[in-house]
Amino acid sequence: MAFHRFLKRVTSPSPSYTLADFDYDLPPELIAQHPSAERAGSRLLHLDAQGNLHDRRFADLGELLRPGDLLVFNDTRVIKARLLGQKATGGRVEVLVERIVAPRRALAHVRASKSPGPGTVLRLADAFEAVVEGRDGDLFELAFPDDVLTLLDAHGATPLPPYITHAPDAGDDARYQTVYAREPGAVAAPTAGLHFDEPMLERLQAMGIGRAFVTLHVGAGTFQPVRVEKIADHVMHAEWYTVPQATADAIGRTRAAGGRVVAVGTTSARALESAAALHMPLRAAQGDTRLFITPGYRFQALDALITNFHLPQSTLLMMVSALAGMGPIRRAYAHAVAQRYRFFSYGDAMFIEAAA
Repeated sequence: MAFHRFLKRVTSPSPSYTLADFDYDLPPELIAQHPSAERAGSRLLHLDAQGNLHDRRFADLGELLRPGDLLVFNDTRVIKARLLGQKATGGRVEVLVERIVAPRRALAHVRASKSPGPGTVLRLADAFEAVVEGRDGDLFELAFPDDVLTLLDAHGATPLPPYITHAPDAGDDARYQTVYAREPGAVAAPTAGLHFDEPMLERLQAMGIGRAFVTLHVGAGTFQPVRVEKIADHVMHAEWYTVPQATADAIGRTRAAGGRVVAVGTTSARALESAAALHMPLRAAQGDTRLFITPGYRFQALDALITNFHLPQSTLLMMVSALAGMGPIRRAYAHAVAQRYRFFSYGDAMFIEAAA
């Protein structure tokens, strides 16, 4: 498999956009705090290639797909990345593991009243101690006494997004995870995939709709606000991704047969487009990506996108605006607010076809 580190910032050659171009008003009560009773029970807003809007149910997805289409899923698995604890001085700390870099080492966000320096011992979950060994930008490098994943599984908590106000429970452990998750490493779920259950996957397969996988370990940076006024000045956070050769081959076969490539989630789209920026026709690729997709970007690897509704002024809202166009997305979001769709991670979904 080809290996690379894709760290360049990719911005749009289109006219300069500002943060205000991607703002919208959202009543707080539309932010979903819990998932729907059934995974496939959400609503689905279809934005077609001509910019028309259609109110559907997610269970109707098969009616929007065609035999020969290919769904590309992100198979990352959310880890129990959040730990509470204290320093030797007694001060409270909150640790959010961002990336596991070795069996006993991780990069993490650490919140404390005073930034911990090298050598600081953190007593976490009242169960074990981790040692701060240094900094890597905004992240702290921590040494753990045992395998990081094992300790997180035993003592960590599911890292729910900041706009979900309840503490995670066993229900969140199950529902803030896709049914096909298999590669541990994400600290946020690829939320478009949360709508799929096993019966739906089986129905789609029986219809002749293909299935392929990429991996992108979603980082906490996905929730970080854009802090610059000019979008072109924003520097994306890095996330690790893998596009296997089997997925690249499936995309090639789909395109050759006249089918569409449908990315399930912006994370799948980002992984595919990161690989496409290196090789077309698409080939296997993996590494860090800082790909920043804004209006004016030309998609190379996908034809449609299944996604949830995104935060105002977020990089994900910019990505969907690049796919469908600024005007259609503005109309879609205004319609979703007016029709009381549920927003964000546990909310409803969209099926977006690339603008004609």
